[in-house]
Amino acid sequence: MQYHQRDFNTDRRSLLLCAIAAIIGVLSTIAAWVLLNLIHFFTNLFFFQTLSFQFHSPAGHHLGAWVIAVPIIGSLIVGLMARYGSDKIRGHGIPEAIEAILFGKSKMSPRVAILKPLASGIVIGSGGPFGAEGPIIMTGGAIGSLIAQHFPVSAAERKTLLVAGATAGMTAVFGTPVAAVLLAVELLLFEWRPRSLLPVIVACAVAGFGRPLLLEPGPLFPLHTAPAGLPALGVCLVAGLLCGTLSALMSKALYKVEDLFAHLPVHWMWWPAIGAVAVGIGGYLQPRALGVGYDVIDDLLNHRILPAAALALLAVKAVIWVISLGSGTSGGVLAPLLMLGAGLGTAVAILFPGSDPTLWPLVCMAAVLAGVLGAPLTAAVFALGLTGNFNAFLPLLLATGVSYGLTVIIMPRSIMTEKIARRGLHIYREYGVDPQERAFVEEVMSAKAVAVPATMALAEVESRFFGSTQTHRAYPVIDADGRVLGMLDRALLQQGEVRADAVAASLFLEEAEVALPTETCQVVARRMASLHLERLPVVRDRQGRQLVGIISRSDLVKPARNSFLEEHVRERMMGRTKKTA
Repeated sequence: MQYHQRDFNTDRRSLLLCAIAAIIGVLSTIAAWVLLNLIHFFTNLFFFQTLSFQFHSPAGHHLGAWVIAVPIIGSLIVGLMARYGSDKIRGHGIPEAIEAILFGKSKMSPRVAILKPLASGIVIGSGGPFGAEGPIIMTGGAIGSLIAQHFPVSAAERKTLLVAGATAGMTAVFGTPVAAVLLAVELLLFEWRPRSLLPVIVACAVAGFGRPLLLEPGPLFPLHTAPAGLPALGVCLVAGLLCGTLSALMSKALYKVEDLFAHLPVHWMWWPAIGAVAVGIGGYLQPRALGVGYDVIDDLLNHRILPAAALALLAVKAVIWVISLGSGTSGGVLAPLLMLGAGLGTAVAILFPGSDPTLWPLVCMAAVLAGVLGAPLTAAVFALGLTGNFNAFLPLLLATGVSYGLTVIIMPRSIMTEKIARRGLHIYREYGVDPQERAFVEEVMSAKAVAVPATMALAEVESRFFGSTQTHRAYPVIDADGRVLGMLDRALLQQGEVRADAVAASLFLEEAEVALPTETCQVVARRMASLHLERLPVVRDRQGRQLVGIISRSDLVKPARNSFLEEHVRERMMGRTKKTA
């Protein structure tokens, strides 16, 4: 029985991370409540000139043409905050969180935790066509990172706590803890390990239980549709293709607009205000295009908007969202994408009558999200959590899968990673089990090791092992009891003192590093890389240090060969049989 071959490489330290994650879950829930109230406050202040935290849609304003100035004023304020506060508050939040995770050792500043929700509250409250999810993901992530920085944790553990805060914030805003966990897996963690998954689950669960204490309980958009029959299969395929196409077009349009802003002969601080001109004009033409638009999404899902009016509203929403977000202002992408997807679903319901018309806005809403995020499971489960409509589970799964498949084939990057790529940083989103994690040292090491006696004189060692008949680049040195003292190569030999009585043992003043047969190749590879070593002696255990073999860098790449063969060698396992007479 190989007891060292465990399914998971996790220890009790995960319990500490889970305890910290629970605290982060509480704080992120409070941050979500603060953010939503900031949006309500600034909406009332900008559009109704009242000091109130009650929800009022900006579409109910009585400003007339003066409404065009409102988004410009809000964006001017945020531009100043970004320039003189922190430029990290620009953008929709998720790419910034990914960049901090992968390239910033998951370190975020207190300024981001304070300024991001404030800036998003001002932008959205002044009519910005954004959602609260991106800002709360950034804010929750900042909370998790800041708390983690007060504990002696590794960068990997700090990443886990950052993601725990981000997903807990998303859970608190939308009431979708399972979708938030899946978002972590598909878009933020870039791994699937108990070490990272358990704290995220704890944080999301805490936020889910705490949400009803501060925010309204239950699904955000309650909906019930009839079970989908076999004819819905073809509609799901068409809807998925349409949503994937829309996702690609929206992503390309967004970064095209961003490029246009980059060529403006003014400082980026002024870009949000310039983009807000389009928001103001669009809001004047279609007042319901302003703000988060949760009420519009609810009306679209329940077919309370006439198709012609819905298409006009969504056309304006798409234009002002692309222009405003491309200007570098602060705001999330999920809510606008949900609205656009629901609008496309309204058109699909008209083109394919015969099934429940309320099904297709929901399906397309999730499929557009899957195409844009590159996260089909998150999108499907997110739609379920938002509506509580499990009759739509199968259509959601198929449509999100088709949309996702189309976008990964035709798009080199998603809307979430394109911005990071433009900064010269590459993200590879496919991941699986590392072949080095599946192989152990005993499987790849050289078992027949030629050892140098510790009492042998250096002169004899040089002539016997490093002369013209040298067979290995380095040799393990063992004492009379067979204990390994270290590895001896030509460079180390030349450092020895030139004395007649100098022996091999004199070269090892400290206990040298070794490898164990039961360690994985990945663990040993990291150790060798950190110590700048090319090979290690393999011992039976650290106490006895009895030599059993040698492992080198060339041995550590052996598992990759099997992985290469599995990926690239194509063969027919069952060939055609010839007919006999």
